[in-house]
Parts: sequence; structure tokens; C-alpha cells
Amino acid sequence: MIVHSSPLPDVEIYDTTITDLVLRRTHEIPDRVAIMDGETERRYTYAQLRDLIRRFAGGLRARGFGPGDTLALMAPNVPEYAIVFHGVAVAGGTVTTVNPTYGAEEVRFQLQDAGASMLVTLGMFADTAHTAIAGTAIGEIYTLDAHDGTIDAMSLLGEPIDQVSVTPDDVVVLPYSSGTTGLPKGVMLSHRNLVANICQCEHTLQYDAQDEVALAVLPFFHIYGMQVLMNHLLAEGATIITMARFDMEAALRLVEAHRVTRFFAVPPIVLGLAKHPVVDQFDLSSLRMVFSGAAPLGADLAAEASARIGCEVVQGFGMTELSPVSHCTTPGGFKPGTVGVTISNTQTRIVDLETGDDQPIDGAGEVLVKGPQVMLGYLNNDEATAATIDADGWLHTGDVGLIDADGHLTIVDRVKELIKYKGFQVPPAELEALLIAHPHIADVAVIGVADTEAGELPKAFVVPVAGSGLTEHDVKAHVAGHVASYKHIRIVEFVDEIPKSASGKILRRLLRERS
Repeated sequence: MIVHSSPLPDVEIYDTTITDLVLRRTHEIPDRVAIMDGETERRYTYAQLRDLIRRFAGGLRARGFGPGDTLALMAPNVPEYAIVFHGVAVAGGTVTTVNPTYGAEEVRFQLQDAGASMLVTLGMFADTAHTAIAGTAIGEIYTLDAHDGTIDAMSLLGEPIDQVSVTPDDVVVLPYSSGTTGLPKGVMLSHRNLVANICQCEHTLQYDAQDEVALAVLPFFHIYGMQVLMNHLLAEGATIITMARFDMEAALRLVEAHRVTRFFAVPPIVLGLAKHPVVDQFDLSSLRMVFSGAAPLGADLAAEASARIGCEVVQGFGMTELSPVSHCTTPGGFKPGTVGVTISNTQTRIVDLETGDDQPIDGAGEVLVKGPQVMLGYLNNDEATAATIDADGWLHTGDVGLIDADGHLTIVDRVKELIKYKGFQVPPAELEALLIAHPHIADVAVIGVADTEAGELPKAFVVPVAGSGLTEHDVKAHVAGHVASYKHIRIVEFVDEIPKSASGKILRRLLRERS
């Protein structure tokens, strides 16, 4: 067995709850703004946030909500998200975070599967919520903006309480992972999982607590936004500026106005930073780092964005089941095209897709991870849990990658997204990174389409730059000049946009349905 241990020192994993960790600096900076709405500038200081969390927890307990109970939180990024999330945690309960763009049936499935007994949302989602709760254990809908026909969620504020007794291994949050096939699965993450992962990033995500300001455009209902933005930044004493929905111009305006130092992004946002003409209209000199995650970011695109905005553009790797970080770039240690090194207290293996044999340095295979951030399992789904976490505790990520001699991990693609062309494996992400570097391509996605002779043919969906005159031949020739023949693009379709999830991942399923 070839095990790649972290090159970083081990760290102490604190034996505490996630909320105690998140609020650990409150006594040092009680009057510093903890979280603020970017549009309205509604804000809470660290002291106010701590007190409101304790009062929300007290109100929940007064209504009989506590250990063993689950509250569904269906909202975009607003400051009150942190109050509800951590109020539930302090009350000893579990939060299941729901994508507010879901349809009623999708919401209902999650409410039922998670066993939610309460639902907190916003007025704009009230109609969906009313439809979704039919057949669930939820009888009333609470809204953060006191929408007509619902109960004001802030009416739940009661007498403040201290943390209800829980164990570190109690489930505190149930985000749902859609995966590539089947119904979404509830990922059971404990206090220990969340606490551990924040501690484990000590040597990679480093902040200056005196003046850090971060833009939170990535959704808190997704593990990336929940942990890397909301929880970790609060634990470090930063000020978080929330955006309920992403708009490039509005985001850049906030960066300039509030002297944002950290911009957490996904590849489509980095693409905008590299190519969108509006970027040049704003002063982005306060930025110290743009950090990309959730999907592979090509080295050329990262370099293009970095050169344009004048700060390092780096990336990390993780997944919901890893709370979420397993690999990250150290300060000043960015290596183009890689997602960084294995973080503290974590081990990595790379195994052959067919044989399961461990691969040497620079050998590609499925990425396996072991560490205290590995989920407890999937809720109500022992079969899926066993298929993901093996008997030795290794979590099989479903991602194909390789580790180089410097210990840096490069993600090649998803196991289930690899295109099989005449027996050869073609990684869509590699071709996408190559194509997006073309000056006349604004966005792109590559999938495999069935073919009797070849098995699958690589097909590119391309969004051309307006007025560029880009042709199918241009697209194919650009790829052909850089890769082996079996990786050539065989089919090109020009489209107006590439469908993506809220976390920025390409929705290949929708592209396959139209092919």
C-alpha cells in the first residue's frame, strides 16, 4: 500500500462543538462586524451574533426542539443564516441545508428523508415550501423576512441558553449530496467532522484576524460555502459580506467598497474574472487571494485571472463527504494546475481504476482519503455508505487524480465522467481546461455521446465570444494541436450557456439529455 501522508504538521483537533469553535474569538473582537448583507448592509457584530444564536437556541428548546430533532434551513446567503444554523447546533439539534432553488418535490424528498420537523426559509420561497411540506412532519413555515402566511422566524428568539450537551460524534448538519446517479443522499457530518476540518486547515487557509474581509457568494447550503466561508471565516474573526445571488458587477462593487481581501469562487467565477470586460472598471487591489473549489480549475485560466486582477488564484479539493477539505494550497505554495497538498491529519492514496492497485508518483487513479473529516456515513443508506467508505476507513472520492513528487494533487476528472473512446479514457476536464484558454471561447463543457464503433465520442458544447466568428473547425483544431488523437473533439455544438449547479459544477446530465 502506498500512502501519501500530509507534508504539513499534524494539528490539535479541539474537543468542542462547532459553534464554540466558530465563536471562539468573540471575547477578543466583540464589536467587529461578523457578517453583513452586501445589498442592505444589515449587519451583526460578533457579540450580537453570539447573543442571537444563544437566544434562537433558547427559543427552540422552549418549543421542545433539541437532540434528535432536525430543522430544515432553505435560504440563500443572508446574515441570519448563521443565527439559525448555529442556534440549532447550540440547541443540540441537526440542520439539514436545502437548496432554495429546488422544486417542491425535491424539497419534500429531503424533508422526509432527513426527518425534519421544522422549516425556516424566506418569503420568496414560501409557495414552494407550502407545497413541499405536504406529507411531511412539518406543519408550519417560518420565514426570516416575516412573509405573509408564515411565522416570523425571529419570533423564535427566547431566553439565551448555553450549549445543550452533545457528543462530538453527534450529527450537527445533514447536507445532501446529489452525486452523479440516483436520489440525493444525506451526508451525516458530526461536530467533530466540522471542527476537525477547520483545525486541519491551519497551515493552508491562514488569515489576519485584524482586517480580513471575505465575500460570500457561494451558497451556505453547500458544504463549501457552509464550512470554508461561513464557519471557518467566523472562527478566524473575519468579516463576511453575503450575497443572496451572484452577479459579477455587484460582486466587484462590493470588493471595491469594502476592501475585500478574500474572494472564494468556483471556476465559472474565475472565468469571469479572467474574461469579463466589467472587471477593468473596479479597484480590486485589496484582494490577497482568490480561492477556487468545487470543480477543477485549469492552470491557464488561473494564470490568466491572476495576471488580470493582480493576486494569486489558487485552488483546493474536497467534497461534502469530507467536511469538505482534503487538499489545499499553502500560502505561497501554489503549483499551477494542482489543488495543493494533503492537509494536516490526512492521508491519501491513488488506486488503479481497474485493479485497485496503489499507484506510484505521477500515476493516475481514483483518489482515496482518510482522516477525521470523513463523514459518519449516508443517512438511511448503509449500502451507499459501504460503497463509499471501505472496511479500512478509506473514503473513495470518485475523482481521478495523481500526486507528483512535490506531494501536490492534480485532479484529472470524475470516475463516472470519463469518456471511453475506443478503450481509451478521455478526461472531460482536461479538454475543457484546454478549450477555455482559447480567446474566442467564453465557456465550454465536454461530454461523451454514445457511438456504435467508438463506444463514446468526445463532444464539446461551446459558448463562443460574441462576434468572434468561431467555427467548429477552430474548436477541433485547437484541441488537436495539444493532445493525443484519441482525445480529439469529434462533435461541436454551439450554445448560449452551459448549465451549472449553484456550486458551479457543470450539469452534464442536462447536456447528455439533449445529445
